[in-house]
Amino acid sequence: MLYNIIKMRIFATEMENRIKEVIKEKGYTQKEFADILGMTREGLASIIKNPSSPTLEKLSNALDVPVWQFFASPDEVKTMVCPHCGKEIHIKIE
Repeated sequence: MLYNIIKMRIFATEMENRIKEVIKEKGYTQKEFADILGMTREGLASIIKNPSSPTLEKLSNALDVPVWQFFASPDEVKTMVCPHCGKEIHIKIE
């Protein structure tokens, strides 16, 4: 059980760091992005520590990126096209 708790905390920290990276990649400081969202920098820091699904949607819309980019950078994902339906398939490469 302790292992699972530690693993979940590591995942949360990785996602928090990735959200911060995306904010920076879009050319914003955390303060500037918080202002866009109509909140304080401290409020932004609080919600990205443990974001809910609606929060992830709000952040992705404001940053104009798909939600999956909070879990992996585009460099970590390879896009393929399904030969049957033609839809994109995103595969994380480890």
